Amino acid sequence: MTMTFSQPSTAIAETSESRFDRIRTTFGFIAAPGAMIILLLIPLPITNHQQMLTALMTFVFIAWITEPISIPVTSLLALGLAVLLGIPEVDASAGESVAKFVYSAFSSSTIFLVIGGFILARAMTVHGLDKRFALFVLSIPGVARSTLRVAIAFGLIAALISAFVSNSAAAAMLLPIGVGIVRALGPELKELTGIENPGRTRFATMVMLMIAYGASVGGLLTPIGSTANVVGLGFLEQQVGVSVGFVDWFVMTAPLSAALFVLMCAVLYIFNRPETRKLPGAHAYIREQKAQLGAMTRGEVNTVIAFGVGVVLWIGPSILAETTLGKGPLAWFTSIDIGTAAILAASLLFVLPVSWKNREFTLSWRQAVKIDWGTIILVGTGLVLGALMDNTGLAEVVGISVVDGLGLQGTISVTILSVVLAIVISEMASNTAAVGVVAPIIIPIATAIGMDPTLPVLAAIFGASCGFMLPVSTPPNAIVYGSGMVPILRMFRTGIVFDIVASFVIAGGVLVTVNFSTLS
Repeated sequence: MTMTFSQPSTAIAETSESRFDRIRTTFGFIAAPGAMIILLLIPLPITNHQQMLTALMTFVFIAWITEPISIPVTSLLALGLAVLLGIPEVDASAGESVAKFVYSAFSSSTIFLVIGGFILARAMTVHGLDKRFALFVLSIPGVARSTLRVAIAFGLIAALISAFVSNSAAAAMLLPIGVGIVRALGPELKELTGIENPGRTRFATMVMLMIAYGASVGGLLTPIGSTANVVGLGFLEQQVGVSVGFVDWFVMTAPLSAALFVLMCAVLYIFNRPETRKLPGAHAYIREQKAQLGAMTRGEVNTVIAFGVGVVLWIGPSILAETTLGKGPLAWFTSIDIGTAAILAASLLFVLPVSWKNREFTLSWRQAVKIDWGTIILVGTGLVLGALMDNTGLAEVVGISVVDGLGLQGTISVTILSVVLAIVISEMASNTAAVGVVAPIIIPIATAIGMDPTLPVLAAIFGASCGFMLPVSTPPNAIVYGSGMVPILRMFRTGIVFDIVASFVIAGGVLVTVNFSTLS
Protein backbone atom coordinates (compact mmCIF):
# COMPACT_ATOMS: atom_id res chain seq x y z
CA MET A 1 0.00 0.00 0.00
CA THR A 2 1.59 3.26 -1.13
CA MET A 3 0.25 6.42 0.44
CA THR A 4 0.71 9.98 -0.84
CA PHE A 5 -0.46 12.91 1.18
CA SER A 6 -1.25 16.45 0.13
CA GLN A 7 -0.52 19.39 2.38
CA PRO A 8 -3.61 20.04 4.54
CA SER A 9 -5.43 23.32 4.01
CA THR A 10 -4.99 25.62 6.99
CA ALA A 11 -5.47 29.01 5.32
CA ILE A 12 -7.90 30.40 7.89
CA ALA A 13 -5.85 29.22 10.85
CA GLU A 14 -2.64 30.52 9.30
CA THR A 15 -4.23 33.92 8.67
CA SER A 16 -5.28 34.25 12.31
CA GLU A 17 -1.90 33.09 13.57
CA SER A 18 -0.02 35.39 11.18
CA ARG A 19 -2.11 38.36 12.29
CA PHE A 20 -1.34 37.61 15.93
CA ASP A 21 2.39 37.28 15.14
CA ARG A 22 2.46 40.60 13.28
CA ILE A 23 0.82 42.41 16.19
CA ARG A 24 3.17 40.74 18.66
CA THR A 25 6.36 41.51 16.72
CA THR A 26 5.31 45.09 15.94
CA PHE A 27 4.67 45.68 19.63
CA GLY A 28 8.09 44.22 20.42
CA PHE A 29 9.90 46.52 17.99
CA ILE A 30 8.53 49.51 19.89
CA ALA A 31 8.25 48.20 23.44
CA ALA A 32 11.63 46.47 23.86
CA PRO A 33 13.97 49.38 23.01
CA GLY A 34 11.48 51.91 24.35
CA ALA A 35 11.35 50.26 27.76
CA MET A 36 15.16 50.00 27.89
CA ILE A 37 15.65 53.70 27.07
CA ILE A 38 13.08 54.78 29.65
CA LEU A 39 14.66 52.62 32.35
CA LEU A 40 18.11 53.99 31.51
CA LEU A 41 16.93 57.60 31.83
CA ILE A 42 14.52 57.71 34.75
CA PRO A 43 15.94 57.87 38.30
CA LEU A 44 15.66 54.57 40.21
CA PRO A 45 16.57 53.87 43.85
CA ILE A 46 19.33 51.44 42.84
CA THR A 47 22.97 51.71 41.77
CA ASN A 48 23.97 52.74 38.26
CA HIS A 49 25.14 49.21 37.37
CA GLN A 50 21.88 47.72 38.66
CA GLN A 51 19.82 50.23 36.70
CA MET A 52 21.64 49.47 33.45
CA LEU A 53 21.17 45.72 34.00
CA THR A 54 17.47 46.26 34.77
CA ALA A 55 17.09 48.14 31.48
CA LEU A 56 18.99 45.48 29.53
CA MET A 57 17.04 42.56 31.04
CA THR A 58 13.74 44.33 30.38
CA PHE A 59 14.76 44.77 26.75
CA VAL A 60 15.79 41.10 26.48
CA PHE A 61 12.69 39.69 28.19
CA ILE A 62 10.28 41.74 26.07
CA ALA A 63 12.19 40.85 22.90
CA TRP A 64 12.26 37.15 23.81
CA ILE A 65 8.50 37.12 24.35
CA THR A 66 7.46 39.25 21.37
CA GLU A 67 10.28 38.19 18.98
CA PRO A 68 10.66 41.37 16.89
CA ILE A 69 13.96 39.79 15.90
CA SER A 70 14.89 36.14 16.34
CA ILE A 71 15.63 35.00 19.88
CA PRO A 72 19.28 34.05 19.14
CA VAL A 73 19.93 37.50 17.62
CA THR A 74 18.39 39.14 20.69
CA SER A 75 20.68 37.00 22.84
CA LEU A 76 23.80 38.03 20.91
CA LEU A 77 22.73 41.68 21.05
CA ALA A 78 22.32 41.38 24.83
CA LEU A 79 25.94 40.28 25.19
CA GLY A 80 27.19 43.22 23.13
CA LEU A 81 25.00 45.70 25.04
CA ALA A 82 26.21 44.33 28.38
CA VAL A 83 29.78 45.16 27.37
CA LEU A 84 28.88 48.47 25.71
CA LEU A 85 27.00 49.68 28.80
CA GLY A 86 29.77 48.47 31.13
CA ILE A 87 27.28 46.63 33.32
CA PRO A 88 29.47 44.27 35.41
CA GLU A 89 31.40 45.71 38.32
CA VAL A 90 35.06 44.78 37.77
CA ASP A 91 38.38 45.71 39.32
CA ALA A 92 40.37 47.23 36.47
CA SER A 93 43.46 47.59 38.67
CA ALA A 94 43.53 43.79 39.06
CA GLY A 95 43.47 43.27 35.29
CA GLU A 96 39.76 42.52 35.08
CA SER A 97 37.70 43.83 32.18
CA VAL A 98 34.02 44.14 31.41
CA ALA A 99 34.30 42.09 28.21
CA LYS A 100 36.25 39.32 29.91
CA PHE A 101 33.63 39.01 32.65
CA VAL A 102 30.71 38.90 30.22
CA TYR A 103 32.17 36.38 27.80
CA SER A 104 33.72 34.13 30.44
CA ALA A 105 30.30 33.84 32.07
CA PHE A 106 29.03 32.47 28.75
CA SER A 107 31.28 29.42 29.01
CA SER A 108 30.00 26.52 31.10
CA SER A 109 29.79 22.74 31.01
CA THR A 110 26.09 23.36 30.39
CA ILE A 111 26.94 24.76 26.95
CA PHE A 112 28.82 21.60 26.05
CA LEU A 113 25.96 19.45 27.31
CA VAL A 114 23.71 21.19 24.78
CA ILE A 115 26.23 20.86 21.95
CA GLY A 116 26.88 17.17 22.61
CA GLY A 117 23.21 16.36 23.06
CA PHE A 118 22.28 18.15 19.84
CA ILE A 119 24.94 16.28 17.87
CA LEU A 120 23.71 12.91 19.18
CA ALA A 121 20.14 13.88 18.26
CA ARG A 122 21.31 14.94 14.81
CA ALA A 123 22.85 11.51 14.22
CA MET A 124 19.57 9.82 15.19
CA THR A 125 17.71 11.92 12.65
CA VAL A 126 20.28 11.52 9.87
CA HIS A 127 20.22 7.71 10.13
CA GLY A 128 16.48 7.33 10.87
CA LEU A 129 16.94 5.71 14.26
CA ASP A 130 14.18 7.81 15.81
CA LYS A 131 11.61 6.71 13.19
CA ARG A 132 12.61 3.05 13.61
CA PHE A 133 11.97 3.30 17.32
CA ALA A 134 8.53 4.85 16.78
CA LEU A 135 7.44 2.16 14.34
CA PHE A 136 8.76 -0.54 16.68
CA VAL A 137 6.51 0.65 19.50
CA LEU A 138 3.49 0.99 17.20
CA SER A 139 4.01 -2.56 15.92
CA ILE A 140 3.68 -4.08 19.40
CA PRO A 141 0.77 -6.59 19.17
CA GLY A 142 -2.58 -5.01 19.96
CA VAL A 143 -1.44 -1.38 19.98
CA ALA A 144 -2.57 -0.41 16.48
CA ARG A 145 -6.00 -2.07 16.71
CA SER A 146 -7.44 0.49 19.14
CA THR A 147 -7.80 4.23 18.58
CA LEU A 148 -7.06 4.93 22.24
CA ARG A 149 -4.00 2.67 22.30
CA VAL A 150 -2.68 4.21 19.07
CA ALA A 151 -3.02 7.71 20.51
CA ILE A 152 -1.42 6.73 23.82
CA ALA A 153 1.39 4.97 21.95
CA PHE A 154 2.16 8.17 20.05
CA GLY A 155 2.23 10.10 23.31
CA LEU A 156 4.52 7.53 24.92
CA ILE A 157 6.87 7.45 21.91
CA ALA A 158 7.03 11.25 21.86
CA ALA A 159 7.77 11.31 25.59
CA LEU A 160 10.55 8.72 25.39
CA ILE A 161 12.20 10.22 22.32
CA SER A 162 12.03 13.77 23.65
CA ALA A 163 13.85 12.62 26.78
CA PHE A 164 16.99 12.44 24.63
CA VAL A 165 16.35 14.72 21.64
CA SER A 166 14.67 18.11 21.45
CA ASN A 167 10.91 18.29 21.94
CA SER A 168 10.46 19.87 18.52
CA ALA A 169 12.58 17.16 16.85
CA ALA A 170 10.48 14.43 18.49
CA ALA A 171 7.24 16.08 17.35
CA ALA A 172 8.55 16.74 13.83
CA MET A 173 9.64 13.12 13.46
CA LEU A 174 6.33 11.68 14.65
CA LEU A 175 4.08 14.10 12.75
CA PRO A 176 4.31 12.44 9.30
CA ILE A 177 3.82 9.01 10.87
CA GLY A 178 0.74 10.23 12.74
CA VAL A 179 -0.67 11.95 9.67
CA GLY A 180 0.08 8.83 7.64
CA ILE A 181 -1.84 6.57 9.99
CA VAL A 182 -4.85 8.92 10.10
CA ARG A 183 -4.92 9.22 6.30
CA ALA A 184 -4.34 5.51 5.72
CA LEU A 185 -7.28 4.74 7.96
CA GLY A 186 -9.46 7.32 6.20
CA PRO A 187 -11.80 4.87 4.43
CA GLU A 188 -12.17 2.83 7.59
CA LEU A 189 -12.84 5.91 9.73
CA LYS A 190 -15.39 7.13 7.17
CA GLU A 191 -17.19 3.82 7.24
CA LEU A 192 -17.21 3.68 11.05
CA THR A 193 -17.97 7.35 11.77
CA GLY A 194 -19.51 8.77 8.59
CA ILE A 195 -16.96 11.64 8.58
CA GLU A 196 -15.63 12.34 5.08
CA ASN A 197 -12.33 13.94 6.13
CA PRO A 198 -10.40 11.75 8.63
CA GLY A 199 -8.32 14.78 9.59
CA ARG A 200 -11.41 16.38 11.11
CA THR A 201 -12.09 13.55 13.55
CA ARG A 202 -11.50 13.76 17.28
CA PHE A 203 -9.25 10.73 16.85
CA ALA A 204 -6.95 12.75 14.57
CA THR A 205 -6.89 15.65 17.02
CA MET A 206 -6.11 13.34 19.92
CA VAL A 207 -3.20 11.74 18.04
CA MET A 208 -1.74 15.13 17.13
CA LEU A 209 -2.07 16.55 20.64
CA MET A 210 -0.62 13.35 22.12
CA ILE A 211 2.47 13.96 20.01
CA ALA A 212 2.79 17.62 21.03
CA TYR A 213 1.98 17.23 24.72
CA GLY A 214 3.88 13.95 25.04
CA ALA A 215 7.02 15.61 23.67
CA SER A 216 6.74 18.41 26.23
CA VAL A 217 6.10 16.07 29.16
CA GLY A 218 8.83 13.62 28.13
CA GLY A 219 11.33 16.46 27.87
CA LEU A 220 11.33 16.61 31.66
CA LEU A 221 12.76 13.10 32.05
CA THR A 222 16.43 13.92 31.50
CA PRO A 223 18.62 17.03 31.77
CA ILE A 224 19.09 17.00 28.00
CA GLY A 225 15.42 16.41 27.21
CA SER A 226 14.70 20.12 26.81
CA THR A 227 16.81 23.21 26.40
CA ALA A 228 14.73 24.72 29.20
CA ASN A 229 16.17 22.04 31.49
CA VAL A 230 19.69 22.96 30.44
CA VAL A 231 19.12 26.68 30.97
CA GLY A 232 17.63 26.06 34.41
CA LEU A 233 20.48 23.77 35.41
CA GLY A 234 22.92 26.47 34.35
CA PHE A 235 21.24 28.93 36.71
CA LEU A 236 21.30 26.38 39.53
CA GLU A 237 24.98 25.67 39.02
CA GLN A 238 26.15 29.27 38.70
CA GLN A 239 23.75 31.12 40.98
CA VAL A 240 22.83 28.53 43.62
CA GLY A 241 25.90 26.31 43.59
CA VAL A 242 23.84 23.15 43.06
CA SER A 243 24.96 20.65 40.43
CA VAL A 244 22.31 18.09 39.50
CA GLY A 245 23.58 14.77 38.15
CA PHE A 246 21.84 12.70 35.49
CA VAL A 247 20.61 10.09 37.98
CA ASP A 248 19.47 12.68 40.53
CA TRP A 249 17.50 14.46 37.84
CA PHE A 250 15.85 11.26 36.62
CA VAL A 251 14.94 10.19 40.17
CA MET A 252 13.19 13.53 40.67
CA THR A 253 11.44 13.77 37.33
CA ALA A 254 10.43 10.17 36.58
CA PRO A 255 7.46 10.08 39.01
CA LEU A 256 6.50 13.63 38.04
CA SER A 257 6.60 12.86 34.32
CA ALA A 258 4.66 9.62 34.87
CA ALA A 259 1.94 11.47 36.77
CA LEU A 260 1.74 14.19 34.13
CA PHE A 261 1.59 11.61 31.34
CA VAL A 262 -1.32 9.74 32.95
CA LEU A 263 -3.21 12.98 33.54
CA MET A 264 -2.39 14.13 30.00
CA CYS A 265 -3.98 10.98 28.57
CA ALA A 266 -7.04 11.46 30.77
CA VAL A 267 -7.52 15.12 29.80
CA LEU A 268 -7.00 14.40 26.09
CA TYR A 269 -9.45 11.50 26.19
CA ILE A 270 -12.11 13.53 27.99
CA PHE A 271 -11.95 16.46 25.55
CA ASN A 272 -11.12 14.53 22.35
CA ARG A 273 -12.77 11.15 22.76
CA PRO A 274 -12.30 9.14 19.50
CA GLU A 275 -15.44 8.46 17.47
CA THR A 276 -14.60 4.76 17.23
CA ARG A 277 -12.65 2.34 19.39
CA LYS A 278 -11.35 -0.21 16.86
CA LEU A 279 -8.89 0.17 13.96
CA PRO A 280 -8.50 -3.23 12.27
CA GLY A 281 -6.56 -1.83 9.28
CA ALA A 282 -3.74 0.03 11.06
CA HIS A 283 -1.25 -2.83 11.13
CA ALA A 284 -1.01 -2.91 7.32
CA TYR A 285 0.27 0.67 7.18
CA ILE A 286 2.80 0.11 9.97
CA ARG A 287 4.09 -3.09 8.34
CA GLU A 288 4.61 -1.20 5.08
CA GLN A 289 6.58 1.55 6.79
CA LYS A 290 8.75 -0.94 8.69
CA ALA A 291 9.45 -2.86 5.49
CA GLN A 292 10.69 0.33 3.84
CA LEU A 293 13.20 0.83 6.65
CA GLY A 294 14.80 -2.58 6.17
CA ALA A 295 17.56 -3.85 8.47
CA MET A 296 19.51 -1.54 10.77
CA THR A 297 22.28 0.26 8.94
CA ARG A 298 25.85 0.63 10.13
CA GLY A 299 25.12 4.26 10.87
CA GLU A 300 22.23 3.35 13.14
CA VAL A 301 24.33 0.79 15.01
CA ASN A 302 27.13 3.32 15.50
CA THR A 303 24.64 5.91 16.76
CA VAL A 304 23.32 3.40 19.29
CA ILE A 305 26.89 2.73 20.44
CA ALA A 306 27.69 6.43 20.85
CA PHE A 307 24.41 7.09 22.61
CA GLY A 308 25.02 4.09 24.90
CA VAL A 309 28.42 5.49 25.85
CA GLY A 310 26.76 8.80 26.64
CA VAL A 311 24.20 7.11 28.89
CA VAL A 312 26.96 5.23 30.74
CA LEU A 313 28.92 8.45 31.24
CA TRP A 314 25.80 10.32 32.36
CA ILE A 315 24.64 7.68 34.80
CA GLY A 316 27.85 5.88 35.80
CA PRO A 317 29.60 8.62 37.81
CA SER A 318 26.56 9.17 40.07
CA ILE A 319 26.26 5.44 40.78
CA LEU A 320 29.99 4.82 41.18
CA ALA A 321 30.38 7.77 43.54
CA GLU A 322 28.50 5.80 46.19
CA THR A 323 30.89 2.82 46.04
CA THR A 324 34.39 2.11 47.33
CA LEU A 325 35.79 2.10 43.79
CA GLY A 326 34.36 5.56 43.22
CA LYS A 327 36.17 6.87 46.26
CA GLY A 328 39.40 5.07 45.33
CA PRO A 329 41.01 4.06 42.03
CA LEU A 330 38.06 5.18 39.89
CA ALA A 331 37.61 8.55 41.55
CA TRP A 332 38.58 10.18 38.24
CA PHE A 333 35.53 8.61 36.63
CA THR A 334 33.15 10.17 39.14
CA SER A 335 34.43 13.63 38.19
CA ILE A 336 32.97 13.34 34.66
CA ASP A 337 30.16 15.87 34.47
CA ILE A 338 27.21 15.73 32.09
CA GLY A 339 28.76 18.25 29.70
CA THR A 340 31.96 16.26 29.35
CA ALA A 341 29.95 13.05 28.93
CA ALA A 342 27.93 14.61 26.11
CA ILE A 343 30.90 15.81 24.08
CA LEU A 344 32.83 12.53 24.56
CA ALA A 345 29.84 10.52 23.34
CA ALA A 346 29.21 12.91 20.45
CA SER A 347 32.88 12.74 19.42
CA LEU A 348 32.52 9.00 18.81
CA LEU A 349 30.18 9.75 15.93
CA PHE A 350 33.05 11.31 14.01
CA VAL A 351 35.39 8.30 14.42
CA LEU A 352 33.07 5.28 14.20
CA PRO A 353 33.18 4.36 10.50
CA VAL A 354 30.23 3.62 8.26
CA SER A 355 32.63 2.70 5.45
CA TRP A 356 36.30 2.60 6.36
CA LYS A 357 37.27 2.03 2.74
CA ASN A 358 35.68 5.34 1.75
CA ARG A 359 36.69 7.00 5.04
CA GLU A 360 33.02 7.68 5.70
CA PHE A 361 32.05 8.06 9.34
CA THR A 362 28.77 8.04 11.24
CA LEU A 363 28.44 11.80 11.15
CA SER A 364 30.26 14.43 9.14
CA TRP A 365 30.82 17.95 10.34
CA ARG A 366 28.71 19.15 7.41
CA GLN A 367 25.82 17.20 8.95
CA ALA A 368 26.61 18.06 12.55
CA VAL A 369 26.88 21.78 11.90
CA LYS A 370 23.12 21.85 11.25
CA ILE A 371 22.34 21.59 14.97
CA ASP A 372 20.45 24.47 16.59
CA TRP A 373 23.27 26.92 17.35
CA GLY A 374 20.72 29.60 18.12
CA THR A 375 19.56 27.70 21.19
CA ILE A 376 23.16 27.31 22.33
CA ILE A 377 23.58 31.09 22.15
CA LEU A 378 20.34 31.53 24.09
CA VAL A 379 21.53 29.16 26.83
CA GLY A 380 24.83 31.02 27.19
CA THR A 381 23.12 34.41 27.33
CA GLY A 382 20.86 33.18 30.10
CA LEU A 383 23.95 32.20 32.08
CA VAL A 384 25.50 35.62 31.49
CA LEU A 385 22.39 37.48 32.68
CA GLY A 386 22.32 35.36 35.82
CA ALA A 387 25.98 36.09 36.51
CA LEU A 388 25.39 39.82 35.98
CA MET A 389 22.49 39.82 38.45
CA ASP A 390 24.77 38.29 41.05
CA ASN A 391 27.71 40.56 40.21
CA THR A 392 25.75 43.83 40.42
CA GLY A 393 23.67 42.85 43.44
CA LEU A 394 20.44 43.25 41.46
CA ALA A 395 19.42 39.73 42.41
CA GLU A 396 19.25 40.63 46.08
CA VAL A 397 17.37 43.87 45.36
CA VAL A 398 14.75 42.05 43.26
CA GLY A 399 14.31 39.33 45.86
CA ILE A 400 13.73 41.70 48.73
CA SER A 401 11.37 43.90 46.69
CA VAL A 402 9.18 41.02 45.52
CA VAL A 403 9.02 39.45 48.96
CA ASP A 404 7.97 42.76 50.51
CA GLY A 405 5.51 43.54 47.70
CA LEU A 406 3.73 40.16 47.61
CA GLY A 407 4.14 39.25 51.23
CA LEU A 408 5.63 35.86 50.37
CA GLN A 409 6.71 34.03 53.46
CA GLY A 410 6.90 30.31 52.75
CA THR A 411 8.31 27.66 50.48
CA ILE A 412 4.91 26.68 49.11
CA SER A 413 3.89 30.19 48.01
CA VAL A 414 7.21 30.88 46.26
CA THR A 415 7.14 27.49 44.52
CA ILE A 416 3.58 28.05 43.28
CA LEU A 417 4.51 31.54 42.08
CA SER A 418 7.44 30.08 40.15
CA VAL A 419 5.28 27.46 38.41
CA VAL A 420 2.52 29.90 37.50
CA LEU A 421 4.95 32.51 36.15
CA ALA A 422 6.74 29.92 34.03
CA ILE A 423 3.50 28.50 32.59
CA VAL A 424 2.06 31.94 31.80
CA ILE A 425 5.24 33.11 30.08
CA SER A 426 5.65 29.83 28.18
CA GLU A 427 2.21 30.39 26.62
CA MET A 428 3.57 33.53 24.97
CA ALA A 429 7.22 32.61 24.48
CA SER A 430 9.45 29.56 24.17
CA ASN A 431 9.91 27.33 27.22
CA THR A 432 13.61 28.22 27.18
CA ALA A 433 12.83 31.92 27.28
CA ALA A 434 10.36 31.27 30.11
CA VAL A 435 13.09 29.75 32.26
CA GLY A 436 15.47 32.53 31.26
CA VAL A 437 12.93 35.07 32.50
CA VAL A 438 11.71 33.34 35.68
CA ALA A 439 14.90 31.79 37.12
CA PRO A 440 16.84 35.06 37.57
CA ILE A 441 13.81 36.55 39.31
CA ILE A 442 12.86 33.62 41.52
CA ILE A 443 16.36 32.86 42.86
CA PRO A 444 16.73 36.17 44.74
CA ILE A 445 13.13 35.94 45.94
CA ALA A 446 13.81 32.55 47.52
CA THR A 447 17.10 33.73 48.97
CA ALA A 448 15.44 36.79 50.48
CA ILE A 449 13.06 34.69 52.58
CA GLY A 450 15.76 32.20 53.55
CA MET A 451 14.60 29.22 51.49
CA ASP A 452 16.61 26.95 49.19
CA PRO A 453 16.26 28.42 45.65
CA THR A 454 16.62 24.91 44.19
CA LEU A 455 12.92 24.17 44.72
CA PRO A 456 11.40 27.16 42.89
CA VAL A 457 13.99 27.00 40.08
CA LEU A 458 13.12 23.35 39.42
CA ALA A 459 9.44 24.30 39.57
CA ALA A 460 10.09 26.99 36.96
CA ILE A 461 11.96 24.54 34.71
CA PHE A 462 9.14 22.02 34.88
CA GLY A 463 6.42 24.66 34.52
CA ALA A 464 8.08 26.13 31.44
CA SER A 465 7.36 22.90 29.57
CA CYS A 466 3.63 23.30 30.14
CA GLY A 467 2.55 25.68 27.42
CA PHE A 468 -0.35 23.66 26.04
CA MET A 469 -3.00 26.23 25.08
CA LEU A 470 -1.88 27.84 21.82
CA PRO A 471 0.04 26.92 18.65
CA VAL A 472 2.60 29.62 19.47
CA SER A 473 3.19 28.29 22.99
CA THR A 474 5.72 25.58 22.09
CA PRO A 475 7.34 24.27 18.89
CA PRO A 476 5.57 20.87 19.25
CA ASN A 477 2.22 22.67 19.44
CA ALA A 478 3.01 24.65 16.30
CA ILE A 479 4.21 21.55 14.48
CA VAL A 480 1.04 19.51 15.05
CA TYR A 481 -1.19 22.54 14.49
CA GLY A 482 0.29 22.80 11.01
CA SER A 483 -1.19 19.37 10.20
CA GLY A 484 -4.63 20.95 9.94
CA MET A 485 -5.99 18.27 12.27
CA VAL A 486 -6.11 20.38 15.44
CA PRO A 487 -8.86 23.04 15.63
CA ILE A 488 -7.49 25.95 17.63
CA LEU A 489 -10.49 26.09 19.96
CA ARG A 490 -10.04 22.41 20.79
CA MET A 491 -6.35 22.96 21.50
CA PHE A 492 -7.18 25.97 23.69
CA ARG A 493 -9.90 24.13 25.62
CA THR A 494 -7.78 21.04 26.16
CA GLY A 495 -4.60 22.99 26.85
CA ILE A 496 -5.97 25.36 29.46
CA VAL A 497 -7.33 22.46 31.50
CA PHE A 498 -4.04 20.57 31.25
CA ASP A 499 -2.12 23.75 32.20
CA ILE A 500 -4.15 24.07 35.39
CA VAL A 501 -3.81 20.38 36.23
CA ALA A 502 -0.08 20.42 35.50
CA SER A 503 0.53 23.47 37.70
CA PHE A 504 -0.84 21.66 40.76
CA VAL A 505 1.01 18.44 39.94
CA ILE A 506 4.33 20.22 39.40
CA ALA A 507 4.13 22.38 42.52
CA GLY A 508 3.21 19.40 44.68
CA GLY A 509 5.62 17.06 42.91
CA VAL A 510 8.61 19.37 43.32
CA LEU A 511 7.94 19.87 47.02
CA VAL A 512 7.67 16.12 47.58
CA THR A 513 10.22 14.58 45.22
CA VAL A 514 13.02 17.08 45.84
CA ASN A 515 12.65 16.80 49.58
CA PHE A 516 13.15 13.05 49.29
CA SER A 517 15.97 13.26 46.74
CA THR A 518 19.70 13.48 47.26
CA LEU A 519 19.45 17.24 46.70
CA SER A 520 17.55 17.84 49.92
